[in-house]
Amino acid sequence: MKATSRAPLPYPFGPADKLDLHPRYAELREDQPMARITMPYGGEAWLATRYEDIRKLLADPRFSRAATVGTDVPRLAPPFGDPNILSMDPPEHTRLRTLVGKAFTPGRVDRLRPQVQAIVDDLIDALIEAGQPGDLVDKLAWPLPIRVICQLLGVPVEGQARFRSWVDLMLALGEEATAESIAAAVGNLQDYMSGLISQRRSEPTDDLLSALVAARDDEDKLSEQELVSLGVVLLAAGHETTANQFGCHMYLLLSQPEHWHQLVADPELVPRAVEELLRYAPLAVAGDDARIATEDLELGGQLVRAGEAVVMNPALGNRDGSVFPNPDQLDFSREVNPHIAFGYGIHHCLGAPLARMELRLAIGTLARRLPELRLADPVDEVVWRTDRLVRGVRALPVMW
Repeated sequence: MKATSRAPLPYPFGPADKLDLHPRYAELREDQPMARITMPYGGEAWLATRYEDIRKLLADPRFSRAATVGTDVPRLAPPFGDPNILSMDPPEHTRLRTLVGKAFTPGRVDRLRPQVQAIVDDLIDALIEAGQPGDLVDKLAWPLPIRVICQLLGVPVEGQARFRSWVDLMLALGEEATAESIAAAVGNLQDYMSGLISQRRSEPTDDLLSALVAARDDEDKLSEQELVSLGVVLLAAGHETTANQFGCHMYLLLSQPEHWHQLVADPELVPRAVEELLRYAPLAVAGDDARIATEDLELGGQLVRAGEAVVMNPALGNRDGSVFPNPDQLDFSREVNPHIAFGYGIHHCLGAPLARMELRLAIGTLARRLPELRLADPVDEVVWRTDRLVRGVRALPVMW
């Protein structure tokens, strides 16, 4: 275990470029796997770039998420919101996760399959009816996860224009991302969720939000603030990540059409292809998921002192050649694929089974119904979102 005397590197290393990872990451993974960096907000941190170190960081309870709340820890943008399930340690995290986890078990999610398939078919029908070219982002990538999470939570889908704009601002980077604007967006989301919770108190229904209200009022298993924050996190994470993942995945498939033709020829390949797409396509623009060491400890051969922050991006581990041969190639024949696109450890994404099902059904149904699907414009004309914490395409015009 060693300390370092190297000067910290300015981070991030450059703006996100489509789905490419900056070459500096691969260099550091070989030469300096635990690099000292300076973040735009909150000062210096360690950056973990190896798969093994990232998994340990995510799993070791001595790296705390709760310690990042209310402090000026290293990050890409100003902090937002109150403590929530994403920023808790056990036992608080365990209590809240147990309340919600039953709604996202593989078995429970599988029972939703007919409903999700019906939504996919309805959206593809509308895409075809609207005529060519059609925008996969506007017609399928966003409405699919929004309709699914709204149905699961019990949120009126008619309110999507409002909550989408607030979530979008909450994830902003650059000049748009001020502490005031982000706080306002979070406040609007909390007020919106508080209104829905009030409705469920007077008129309970058979949805997840009503179940959480009952857990609050009848069983005293969470506070009112936790109830509101949990509802906001489920609504935001339940559509934002999957929508961007689907857009990125379809971009990869259609910009490298040999991969699309593989799925058209062999629909049974779709589940494995989705796992490889999840591994290959980075979601976050850079590492912004800090943990604080609660004691002096070792990570990647480096001494991390108590109180120091370590940041990571799962995509860096997913491109580690010591775990994934030919990591920078999209390979649907990859049989062993222990990717960490959904995280690892106690904060492994609750909605992973639901996201997997949505991605598999959407991609598989497109391959079956629109086998000649292709980009309507040259690949270099696809416009990307470059001012958000999450990568994604703004539009993806297609022909079929």
